[in-house]
Amino acid sequence: MDRIIDFMKRNIKIIIAVVLLSVSLFAFKINSAKSNDPEKDKMLLELLTFVIEKGHYNPAAIDDAFSKGIYKDYIEALDPSKRFFLQSDIDEFSKYELLLDDELLNKDLTFFELTYNRLMKRMDEGKKLYKDILSTPFDYSVNETFNTDYEKAPYAKNATELKERWRKQIKLSTLSSLTDRLKIQENKEKGIVDKDNKSASDVLNPDEIVDNSNDSQKDKTDKSSGGKPKTFEELEKITRDSSMKSLDEYFGFMKDLTRDDWFSVYVNSITSRFDPHTNYFPPEEKERFDVSISGKFEGIGARLQKKNDLTEITDLISGGPAWRGKKLEAGDIVMKVAQGSDEPVDIVGMRLDDVVKKIKGPKGSEVRLTVKKVDGSIKTISIIRDIVEIEETYVKSSVVERNGVKYGVIYLPKFYIDFENKDGRDAGKDVAAEVESLKKAGVNGIVLDVRDDGGGSLSTVVDIAGLFIEQGPIVQIKSAGRKKEVLYDRDKKIEWDGPLVIMVNSFSASASEILAAAIQDYKRGIIIGSKQTYGKGTVQNVIDLNSFVRSSSEGDLGALKTTTQKFYRINGGSTQLEGVSSDVVMPDRYAYLKMGERDVDNAMPWDKIDPAPYNVWTNNTKFDKAIIDSKKRIAQNPQFKLIEENAKWIDERSHENLYSLKMEEFKMSQKAIEETNKKYKPIADYDYHVKFTSLPQEAELMKTDASLKEKRERWHESLTKDIYVEEALNVLDDLQSKPVVKKSIPQTIKKQKLVKT
Repeated sequence: MDRIIDFMKRNIKIIIAVVLLSVSLFAFKINSAKSNDPEKDKMLLELLTFVIEKGHYNPAAIDDAFSKGIYKDYIEALDPSKRFFLQSDIDEFSKYELLLDDELLNKDLTFFELTYNRLMKRMDEGKKLYKDILSTPFDYSVNETFNTDYEKAPYAKNATELKERWRKQIKLSTLSSLTDRLKIQENKEKGIVDKDNKSASDVLNPDEIVDNSNDSQKDKTDKSSGGKPKTFEELEKITRDSSMKSLDEYFGFMKDLTRDDWFSVYVNSITSRFDPHTNYFPPEEKERFDVSISGKFEGIGARLQKKNDLTEITDLISGGPAWRGKKLEAGDIVMKVAQGSDEPVDIVGMRLDDVVKKIKGPKGSEVRLTVKKVDGSIKTISIIRDIVEIEETYVKSSVVERNGVKYGVIYLPKFYIDFENKDGRDAGKDVAAEVESLKKAGVNGIVLDVRDDGGGSLSTVVDIAGLFIEQGPIVQIKSAGRKKEVLYDRDKKIEWDGPLVIMVNSFSASASEILAAAIQDYKRGIIIGSKQTYGKGTVQNVIDLNSFVRSSSEGDLGALKTTTQKFYRINGGSTQLEGVSSDVVMPDRYAYLKMGERDVDNAMPWDKIDPAPYNVWTNNTKFDKAIIDSKKRIAQNPQFKLIEENAKWIDERSHENLYSLKMEEFKMSQKAIEETNKKYKPIADYDYHVKFTSLPQEAELMKTDASLKEKRERWHESLTKDIYVEEALNVLDDLQSKPVVKKSIPQTIKKQKLVKT
């Protein structure tokens, strides 16, 4: 949610000022090359603290309250489920609760060293615990319970109590998986195929100790006996083996984390106390952040995952070198990596980040992968690296025709930009191109969907908003101790002057909120969606920490993302905490869950400044009536009523944390949940029976790109089942200059839509 970053030229003054101020303090040479260098860590703390205090919009006081916040966040980050530390550890740690501000100012690492070394010790002990627990069958006839509200749970008093907590955690996960297996087998015996069957683990707390994602393999395992039903004992053993494998992989991942990784956790517990969006990026994380903003990188275009000591190809990115070469495929295990003609390096057991570093590389260079194919054969595959574009990052559009009127839907997943290449792709240029293509296709209205869009580049917001107005202010920016700055659209050209709807939800943040706010203030379009957006009204700059050091044998120091400004609507109000309220509020399944900026304890406050002069859009006389009509439709729609009811049920479920570990009682409770879920099944089954299609240029690409074709077909199918998109199209109907004559929906379809269970 914190991806809005303002890299624009106008803000470089802030960064330069910080750099110049700090040269005298930090322009020194680091000589040590030790992997775990306390002096480097101390220097990093000093550097981060100074840069934040000089560059942050409103730096927090480093005092006892600040120290308590660091302590709380850090301990929770180390052991969120309270399955490693004992109460005696916490008693020892708590002596530092009010001292961390002093340690920070004195560059003292005592608390970090204590907690890091203790965590490593407790993790080693934890590995022995789960292996011992899973070595024998569980007794599911015992009447016992487990509470998954870890926040309120006390820490274990001793090793015996901790082992009991592990036992119950694992038992709950295996119980949920085992009941699912039993149900699947029972249904097979009855000839029932329920494609919508959910594992009971789907309703458990998301922080459960065992990840049952590997259970997707259970059908293959269960078929090993030639289709003969398995006994309870056999299924129980399979479930424990699956849990053992999951935990082995979990601890394998934890083993790969270095001291530097854990130090980054500590550092971020410090930086985030200034505000939720001030964060330290270690080198690898900074690279991932850059990719998320630009949507591209240089490499082979393959996604990897670690499985114990092995690195597996999980997916090939459409259009990338590996995808084009057609030799590498999902499921291949990478065993060795060679650069060009160099000797291959064995990467079995290597950290995933280190494997990625070896496989990625500059465009035009060669990498040779020795892989074990799915069929067991060993092959060496040569790939020439290239620029890989992550298609899911970029804007896409679709056309739909109903009642004789054609509309366009544009989906913008993020406000991306390539800061290294002014001619590279950015959201502003791409949205403009999509709008132009939709105009050529003859659409009579446009829906711009920024649901789940967490933000990105501020400059692209100005460009996109400018497509829909003649000219004028888009957003106001305020820096600490400086006069406000107003960013304008100065291009008199209006790319689209027809009916416009902006779709938002509670996860639309930052740049999305600026866009929605500007369109709303101009009354240029109608904002529909959740009651309010996320509520992030701050601007961050990413500062390269290497620029502060004259020379270093330590390598890349990473970067700091720090809040330097706040942005405001042109009407003067901030979106901070309050977000943007929709003109038309549509029931949201997650409306009652606390997930916004307003729910973070150290978020910056809401405030307001003077408005900027602007002229409200006057070219649509049906604006207010369209809002009224939409609200009436939603209030009368049984599907929306069902969604609202489901939202309240989900909220109730989120507070239920006590689970029975007795199989019969567990089955009964899960059956009750499943029965309730059936009531809400029409939400997923909804279909308003229209056909979405790609624009001509994309349709041509789909003829030769099977992956793109599949992705677009899935998207188009999801649009036909999206009641929120349907209502957006209804609003476009209401905004038409001439009334839209709507065809009646066949009664059979109405019945299917409203009462299917």
